[in-house]
Amino acid sequence: MKVVIPGGTGQVGTALRRALRSDGHEVVVLTRRPAGDGQVLWDGERLGPWAREIDGSDVVINLAGRSVSCRYTKANLTEMKMFGGLAFLVSGNMAVAVSGQGGLLLRVDPAQTDRLLAKTHASPFVMRGRPMDGWLRVAPEGVKTKAQLRRWVDRGVGHARTLPPKRD
Repeated sequence: MKVVIPGGTGQVGTALRRALRSDGHEVVVLTRRPAGDGQVLWDGERLGPWAREIDGSDVVINLAGRSVSCRYTKANLTEMKMFGGLAFLVSGNMAVAVSGQGGLLLRVDPAQTDRLLAKTHASPFVMRGRPMDGWLRVAPEGVKTKAQLRRWVDRGVGHARTLPPKRD
């Protein structure tokens, strides 16, 4: 899978890049100051090679301070404010959100909800007083390490990829 990470030169981006590469993914970092292999110049003033990297990607994980000119396509990950945090969607389906309350909110296979709730730090996502089957809240303690975060994000993204794309 090709993953593009705008703003991926900081501490979080570096850890994410290493983890993704160790799992065999192709990772491209968009930065204003490329300094190494896999880094491409991002210029917010004009389109360039960076736009082709986004267009040719499977997933975009935006760690930049602002959107990279919204060059996302339906095939790529998008982000939007939802549920009091920042949500990441695959083909219009929410995969995972950084919760405004801390931790993560993620969408999982409803058939696996009970099994995943047995895991440490996972609880039901409750909306309007009702637990939502196929939705989990993961406490901040459950995503302290990159391995923990990666496992939960992989679950959410993996399930979102099984869902039919949403139309505009």
